[in-house]
Amino acid sequence: MILSPSLLSCDFGRLAEELAALEAAGLEWVHWDVMDGMFVPNITLGPLIVKALRKRSKLFFDVHLMIEKPERYLHEFVDAGADLVCVHAEATVHLERAVAEIARLGAKPAVALNPATPLSAVEYLLPQLSMVLVMSVNPGFGGQSFIPFSIEKVRRLRAMIDEQNLSTLIQLDGGVTVENCAQLVEAGADVLVSGSAFFSHPPYDERHLAFQEAAGQSAR
Repeated sequence: MILSPSLLSCDFGRLAEELAALEAAGLEWVHWDVMDGMFVPNITLGPLIVKALRKRSKLFFDVHLMIEKPERYLHEFVDAGADLVCVHAEATVHLERAVAEIARLGAKPAVALNPATPLSAVEYLLPQLSMVLVMSVNPGFGGQSFIPFSIEKVRRLRAMIDEQNLSTLIQLDGGVTVENCAQLVEAGADVLVSGSAFFSHPPYDERHLAFQEAAGQSAR
């Protein structure tokens, strides 16, 4: 199991220090929630901030674009240092084209699905994807409660990936806690995004260990 803490819940006034603390705590990934005020209500950060922090961190930058027509900004985010770029299936008309462009630019391509979006939206794209992000809350705000049917969605997606013998990762984002992470990993999740349930419980090394221990031997 890979834990990818969501910076949406960190101290924005100390971003460089927060990234350094995550590295010191043994984390390997960090999740960037990019919001445009259109696809989701909030506005967060853009490629200039990602680029500035790229110089300060060796973490794997997992960049989640919650923006309309993400194809407009793929080059900017990859150039800024994103290791993986995730676009929403609901946000672009030509999803395959966006996925192919991310790969062409040199980053790992991923697609996010809102809770009500069916898995069929990515069925034919799975061989091209490094990861599928299953949203277990409606995007736009931190601290929301987990939507229970997300577990069955992860199970079905795991079956689809295994049936094709693919290495595509499954990420789950929204309401992820120490208490439910074992169930999520058992269902088939490889990467868990946690915001407030992680950053609100320092020190980070102990919180990271708590997630790892809770996932137990089920970790993929």
